[in-house]
Amino acid sequence: MLLNRRTLDGIAAGRITLVFRRWRRPSVRAGGTLLTSIGLLAIEDVEPVEEIGEDEARAAGHDTRERLLAELSSREGQLYRICLRLAGPDPRIALQAETELGEPEMHDIEARLMRLDARRAWTLATLALIEAHPARRAPALAALLGREALPFKQDVRKLKALGLTESLASGYRLSPRGAAMLRRLAPR
Repeated sequence: MLLNRRTLDGIAAGRITLVFRRWRRPSVRAGGTLLTSIGLLAIEDVEPVEEIGEDEARAAGHDTRERLLAELSSREGQLYRICLRLAGPDPRIALQAETELGEPEMHDIEARLMRLDARRAWTLATLALIEAHPARRAPALAALLGREALPFKQDVRKLKALGLTESLASGYRLSPRGAAMLRRLAPR
C-alpha cells in the first residue's frame, strides 16, 4: 500500500488514523506492519465498508467526505477502511548503525548474502559500487553494472533490509554496517 507524503506526515503527527482504498482484494492485513519513510506502521484493522462518514473522512486527512469520495472515484473495487498508526522507527535504522558485530552476526549476514547470490552473484559488486558512488541515483548505478534500473532497485532494497545500505534523497550510500561487511568480504 503506497501512502503519499501528506498522508505519512499526518500519520506521524497523529492527525491521520484512517486510510481508505478501493481494492479487488486488500494488500495489507490487520495485525500486519508496513515499512514507510516515516517508520513502521501498525495495521490495526482492515474492513470492507459501504459508506464513509464525515468524521472518518477527517480522520483520513480530508476536509470533507465529498473530497475523499472524489479521490476514490477513479478507482475500481471494494471500498476498504484501514485503521493504522505509527508503531515506531524503521527497524533497519538501528541495524544500519551496528558496526560492532560479533562472529555469529557476521556469519548470519554472510549466509543471507550467499542465499541472495545463489542464482547470480551481485551483492558484493552492488555494495562496492554504492561505496564508490554514494548518492548516485539507481539508474546510473544500474547502468554501470549493465543492469536494468528496476531489478537493481529491488536488489538494493534487499540489502537495505539487512541494514547494509541507506536511501538518500537522491541515491544510496553504505551504512556503517554495510561498510563493515564490505571490508570483511572484499578480500575474498
